[in-house]
Amino acid sequence: MMPIIDGHNDLPMQLRGRFGYRVEGLDEHRPELQTDIPRLRAGGVGGQFWSVYVPSPLSEPEAVVATMEQIDAVYRMAAAYPDDLAIACSADDVERIIGEGRIASLIGIEGGHSIATSLGVLRAFARLGVRYMTLTHNDNTSWADSAAAEPAVQGLNDDGRAVVREMQRVGMLVDLSHVAPVTMHAALDTAFAPVLFSHSGCRALHDHPRNVPDDVLTRLRDNGGVIQLTFVAPFVSAESLDWMRAADAEWERLGLPDVSAIALWPRAPRPAEDPAAVPATLDLDPLAEPAFRAWMAAHPRPLVTVAQVADHVDHARDIAGVDHIGLGGDFDGTTELPEGLTDVAGYPLLLAELASRGWSEADLGKLAGRNVLRVLRESERLAQEPLWPLVPAR
Repeated sequence: MMPIIDGHNDLPMQLRGRFGYRVEGLDEHRPELQTDIPRLRAGGVGGQFWSVYVPSPLSEPEAVVATMEQIDAVYRMAAAYPDDLAIACSADDVERIIGEGRIASLIGIEGGHSIATSLGVLRAFARLGVRYMTLTHNDNTSWADSAAAEPAVQGLNDDGRAVVREMQRVGMLVDLSHVAPVTMHAALDTAFAPVLFSHSGCRALHDHPRNVPDDVLTRLRDNGGVIQLTFVAPFVSAESLDWMRAADAEWERLGLPDVSAIALWPRAPRPAEDPAAVPATLDLDPLAEPAFRAWMAAHPRPLVTVAQVADHVDHARDIAGVDHIGLGGDFDGTTELPEGLTDVAGYPLLLAELASRGWSEADLGKLAGRNVLRVLRESERLAQEPLWPLVPAR
């Protein structure tokens, strides 16, 4: 069976926010995390795009520095566990590393704010091995519209189109998770190579702003790209989204601590500081708040199932085609996950559910990793062709 090549995992953010970027102990079971090496092995993961997310409300210069720190964390993880992890910068690297029995570690930037509107920074990240960049996170950039904000540039402006072209010229995948549908269409209008959705669902099944409409899935098929279906419960289930919104409203009504991304973003350890001394910011436990505990007891989370995730996978296959789907769990980036898919050991349950629906082993292999590996290889091939002139540095 083809190993899983997952599109999005936020472990580097957890390492920063809880452990001062310490990477010790990942070769043991870590129940406070959704990811560790034993569970990656149990889940059949052979390749992982590690997200080097930083919050989009950071100023762009701060975001560049923080993104560099996140990239460094991925390299330090791989260096600490050379028998299990290895940095991959190409499709050939992924195949070689999987063949060696290790987990190919790829890097994905989550938000165009991380390049500070600079193609020079973009190219520098590409040289460091970054294989995709999500055009926005939850805020617009000056050149691209996010799914979570009011459109400002009607998808992409001239700068945004130049960023897309330059990404594809250097072989970096254009990731359209988190962007508005108008941005999806604008990027597909601009793209000359396959694009990616690293962790999204299907809007026809659940009208969440983070999910992808069918007209985009149809164009994705024609573009040759891949949507990697996510496990985030509020993206999978309308009931889960309604519950989350009600929980957020109650938390705010009670006047409990700010839990926005920027409020929880931790500083990195200072040069002479013991990383263990850096205060953790991501360990907030809602059940430690007595008033909120009472609300939770009266309003239990709705059950979201593996079958509901499989419904999104089935729908994406029906619309985009079996050659244009993959998996992007978003582990360690959310606490809201379906039953049975609460950590990286859960992929076999989803594959078993799909097999019970009649999926062939060949099609499961495409979903697991062959499709995204093809997109990686095709983006590399097209980057070698002189389709576009070098865009001047800004």
